[in-house]
Amino acid sequence: MDLQSLKNRFSIIGNTPTLNHALNTASQVAATDLTVLIVGESGVGKEVFSQIIHSLSARKHNPFIAVNCGAIPEGTIDSELFGHEKGSFTGAVDSRKGYFETVNGGTIFLDEIGELPLGTQARLLRVLETGEFIRVGSSKVQKSDVRVIAATNRELLEFTQKGRFREDLYYRLNTVPIRVPSLRDRKEDIPLLFRKFVVDFAEKYKTKPIFLDEEARQLLSQYPWPGNVRELKNIAEQISVLSKTDSINAATLASFLPTQHVNNMPMVTGNAPAGDFANEREILYKLFFDMKKDVNELKKMFVEILQNPSMTGNSNGQFNHESMISELKEDIGHTSHPIPASTHLSAPIHSQQPLIIDNEFHSSFEVDESLNIMDKEKELILKALKKHKGRRKDASTDLGISERTLYRKIKEYDIEE
Repeated sequence: MDLQSLKNRFSIIGNTPTLNHALNTASQVAATDLTVLIVGESGVGKEVFSQIIHSLSARKHNPFIAVNCGAIPEGTIDSELFGHEKGSFTGAVDSRKGYFETVNGGTIFLDEIGELPLGTQARLLRVLETGEFIRVGSSKVQKSDVRVIAATNRELLEFTQKGRFREDLYYRLNTVPIRVPSLRDRKEDIPLLFRKFVVDFAEKYKTKPIFLDEEARQLLSQYPWPGNVRELKNIAEQISVLSKTDSINAATLASFLPTQHVNNMPMVTGNAPAGDFANEREILYKLFFDMKKDVNELKKMFVEILQNPSMTGNSNGQFNHESMISELKEDIGHTSHPIPASTHLSAPIHSQQPLIIDNEFHSSFEVDESLNIMDKEKELILKALKKHKGRRKDASTDLGISERTLYRKIKEYDIEE
């Protein structure tokens, strides 16, 4: 099947080279039984690629099932995938077939594969290598002929280095990698996708489709779209429903775009690894803002002491600079509080001496504070749990992560609730 026919069949809009390369790879690998790992940010349409591979394969008339590994509790995921015997655990009132048994001969799409517990990873590796599995609570080995397509929005190779994902499973899954580009790496496709969504909406509800003026189209392409195609579709439908006019200008469009993203927040680009927290950026944002606030408070405190040495409790106006330096959490740099040129520092300074030039304060103090991001993340989780009195659902919502991810991190950091 040629590329344009493939796009028409699966309603894929866009013509960027990275998208075309991903589609060509999916089309070529479909005829084989090789395991495929689809990598891309949340909302880019990874499941569509799994459907393409299955539909073009020799298994197309056999079952296809998509499993979100991040949505299944850790205690039941083995049973969901491999089945269980009656009485194998509390609540197992009857025997049950797992997906690898019911989809025999077909294709299983394992989304969010990075969320699998290590024990389940070992079971999956055995299925991929030998085609064998054992139900939970059984000793009977069973065979399964299932093609596995996995997807993740994480960098699994980094997970393997930290012991959170099996290295042998990673290389077994990564036989044929397909990287789906994010929407901000397909800027020329954004207006086309938006137009498709508003036209589809208008046809469904028998309304007149909206359209954007030139400035609105530019704003649409400049917006970073952290939610990718899913977010773009939501915005298109919101405007179609709530707009009082068919012609949308930049001001109207901006009123529908989330304000927390219309700024220069740090962001993982399409060419940079997402790392451990690709799906948990809100935690990082809160962390950075808290750190910035703390640094500003330290700047203000230090400046006030310089302007009023008597605050140190020393009658002669001297204070221990080394003690102050050890309390600073970050390089003070330029401050918005000018220091009078008449201010004198009479105490000896054994480290680098700050200079007062043109009423600006300069320093090159070293930072001894630990900036380990895992420590900061643990601290935020503890604060959220305390704030919501141990209610994990509320805490996970406040942190901007899933309840399952919060549960895993509580175990990982050995947090006592």
